[in-house]
Amino acid sequence: MDDWWRGCLELLAPSRCVGCDELSRSVFCEACAVLLERPASPHAVYCYGGPIADAIHRYKYRGRSELARALGGLMVEPASRWSGRLDAVVPVPLHWRRRRWRGYDQAALLSKPVARALDVPLRVRGLRRVRHTPSQVDLPHHERQRNVAGAFVASKLRGAERVLLIDDVRTTGATLGAAAAALRLAGVREVRALVLAARVLGEGT
Repeated sequence: MDDWWRGCLELLAPSRCVGCDELSRSVFCEACAVLLERPASPHAVYCYGGPIADAIHRYKYRGRSELARALGGLMVEPASRWSGRLDAVVPVPLHWRRRRWRGYDQAALLSKPVARALDVPLRVRGLRRVRHTPSQVDLPHHERQRNVAGAFVASKLRGAERVLLIDDVRTTGATLGAAAAALRLAGVREVRALVLAARVLGEGT
C-alpha cells in the first residue's frame, strides 16, 4: 500500500533534482551528483559550487522554499556524528526585515530535519539578529567580520549547554563566529556548526 501511495504522489508531484530541476528519483540526478565536491572539513556537507550552488540560489532567491526538506535532509547524516552530544539545534537567523522580504528563514527550515533526526529541540528563537547587516556576499573578506560583529543576541536557551548551529553557506566563517559568540555569552558551553555548503576562499562570489 505504501508503494501504491508513493507512486500516486510521484505522478501528481514527480521528484526533481534540486540541482537542475530535472526529474530524478534522488535528491540529485546522476549528472549533478558526479559534480558535487565534499570538503575536508566535517562542518560542511559540500563545497559551494555547481549543482549545490544552483540549488541554494533557487532556494534562497527564487522562492523555492519547498527545497528545504531535501536540502535539510542532506545535513542529517553529517550531523549524526554529534548524536547524543547535543541539547538543541539553533539556526543562524535572518533579520526580520529580510525574512519578511524573503517570506521564510532558510536556515530555520534547513534545521527542522536535522533536529528531528537528532531528537533534540529546534530553538528557532534561540538567536536573534538585532542588526540589519548588508549581505556578506557583497563585502570583501576584511570587512565581513566587522559587518556581523554584535549582530546577534541569544535568548531562550535554558537547558541547552551544547548546541549545533546551522546555516546554509559559510565563506569566511564570520557570521558563524558572531552567532557562536552570542550563544556563549548566553551560557552555551559547546557550540558546533554545520553548513550545507562552504565556499573556498579566493573564489569569486
